[in-house]
Amino acid sequence: MSQFQTSTDVLFILLGAIMILAMHAGFAFLELGTVRKKNQVNALVKILTDFGVSAIAYFFIGYGIAYGTHFFGPVHEIASNSGYELVRFFFLLTFAAAIPAIVSGGIAERAKFHPQSAATFLLVGFVYPFFEGMMWNNNFGVQDWFKTTFGATFHDFAGSVVVHAVGGWIALAAVLLLGARRGRYNKDGGVAAHPPSSIPFLALGAWILIVGWFGFNVMSAQKIAGISGLVAMNSLMAMVGGTLTAMWAGKNDPGFIHNGPLAGLVAVCAGSDVMHPLGALVVGGVAGAGFVWLFTVVQNRWKIDDVLGVWPLHGICGAWGGIAAGLFGLEALGGAGGVSFLAQLVGTLMGCTIAFAGGFVVYGVLKKTVGLRLSDEEEFNGADLSIHKITATPERESSW
Repeated sequence: MSQFQTSTDVLFILLGAIMILAMHAGFAFLELGTVRKKNQVNALVKILTDFGVSAIAYFFIGYGIAYGTHFFGPVHEIASNSGYELVRFFFLLTFAAAIPAIVSGGIAERAKFHPQSAATFLLVGFVYPFFEGMMWNNNFGVQDWFKTTFGATFHDFAGSVVVHAVGGWIALAAVLLLGARRGRYNKDGGVAAHPPSSIPFLALGAWILIVGWFGFNVMSAQKIAGISGLVAMNSLMAMVGGTLTAMWAGKNDPGFIHNGPLAGLVAVCAGSDVMHPLGALVVGGVAGAGFVWLFTVVQNRWKIDDVLGVWPLHGICGAWGGIAAGLFGLEALGGAGGVSFLAQLVGTLMGCTIAFAGGFVVYGVLKKTVGLRLSDEEEFNGADLSIHKITATPERESSW
């Protein structure tokens, strides 16, 4: 029976890894549909390339930093227990690779290709696993300190802060260092609209992410014995809440309607195993409306050219999710208990600070050494032609 249990755990976490791997197609098509037509190929290529670079960085460096484990021993050792540790690495890699996928949407349309790959290697190899190990492996005794100081550890079941807020705050640093797209903001204070190139592809990306998110959240139990229908239900309710409030706040805008459920799902990750479904509905609803408001403020008032709104979506909604777990996880608000509001607040602030500082260092060094931006001419022509020498669709049919 123990062998059967181990094999079942392997299958469980493997299916989760595959579902989250599929989410990277969602990241790709969400970006493809949002950027202008001349940058669609680049959106697709970046996500796939960054995943490959992430796998190398996480295998050789990042996973060891986070968990003190490596896979350089004999096969009969690393494949013990039906290879559970190997598929666990695969599962956690898909989380790690979400960091550059998040950043990609913020810096779209004007970033150089290979410097971004270098940034991916450094972020997934060093910055992300540094905080991941602190919160998910008690590195440096950080969780022990939370327990002693606040009476509970920092709770982030599926990565509202560890993955999403970290990705979003790294992206903010990258966007600020990169600067706005050419012609986005006029000297007279005007804002030039850059409408999405394809609402259908944007919607497809959102739907792929929504479906995969149930693997992201539910399979974060990592073993079949820990599976909980509550996590699935809370994910559903947060997704619905985010969709409807974004529809209302965004005045039926399809871009907001399809990002609303993502905002809700980002926010519910941390407390999806301890909240009441009604609490998850509120958390998701606040995230959906908050994303619409903050996206508009960031783009139009603060003039920060975050193309997909990844800082509001992941950085802020992720931070809200980390803090919300300390509210709606409390028994007084219908939750399961075992959480501390102060622990959630401090842990969230730590994650955002480490991410922003790490992102600023990585992208700052790259900006000083190899540069981050395409030239004005390359940006005008589009990343597709400038980098990949091909467009998403030919201008005319060939004659042969």
